[in-house]
Amino acid sequence: MFMQLAICAVIYIIFYLIKNTDYIFSEDVINKTKEFLSHDINFGHIQNEISSFINNNKDKFSFLGLNDQNVVEQTNQIENNVEEISNTVNTIGGIGGAVTNEIVEEANEKEEKKSQYEIDVEYLKEKYKFIVPIKGTITSKYGKREATEVVSANHQGIDIGADEGTVIYASMEGTVSVASEEGEYGKHIDITNGDVLTRYAHCSKLLVKEGQKVKQGDKIAEVGSTGNSTGPHLHFEIRRDNRTINPESILKF
Repeated sequence: MFMQLAICAVIYIIFYLIKNTDYIFSEDVINKTKEFLSHDINFGHIQNEISSFINNNKDKFSFLGLNDQNVVEQTNQIENNVEEISNTVNTIGGIGGAVTNEIVEEANEKEEKKSQYEIDVEYLKEKYKFIVPIKGTITSKYGKREATEVVSANHQGIDIGADEGTVIYASMEGTVSVASEEGEYGKHIDITNGDVLTRYAHCSKLLVKEGQKVKQGDKIAEVGSTGNSTGPHLHFEIRRDNRTINPESILKF
């Protein structure tokens, strides 16, 4: 009986949370809920079984000091709880039915309210692992900044100040898709893994070649001041589908 009561309590809590929480359901949570609700739950039968069990086994509860009146009160309370659970299920989707379209649509609506940037950050944290490429002080943050003849107005990564020749390590595993000495980035490397790219720019020396596979933590370059640079530092970028993400949203520097 106590197992049945525990099951009823768990079911009640689950449906209460589904009905009242402001949590933005992930697709996995919605699918799991649909799967759970797809099973037929005969609360009327559960209610009758519990009531019948208690009435037929009054003597077994004597050690708890329960008299007939106590048993009746406890039975009524259990019946009320079961009925409330049943009503809650009916409200949010019906017994043996799937989650209502309204709940699914509401969850999808909340998901759509997230910005693409927020979606990208969550995706990177969930699917990929990154490490800090070098230890140093961030000298220029991601985003808008005052432009000069050398410095761009929209900084697409972060600059980490370090001594020239400091070893740079691969922040993530992948394939070296670019190993170049040309352009405003000077000597720079792109490492690609699926739809994610990490860029390491203004290097003094490149230690890997285009097409080479690297593991996270491999030595790939050394800090320099090549290209459009005001001094020795590493310009570090993270991109998903060519959309830039602030590395400080992913890593602690």
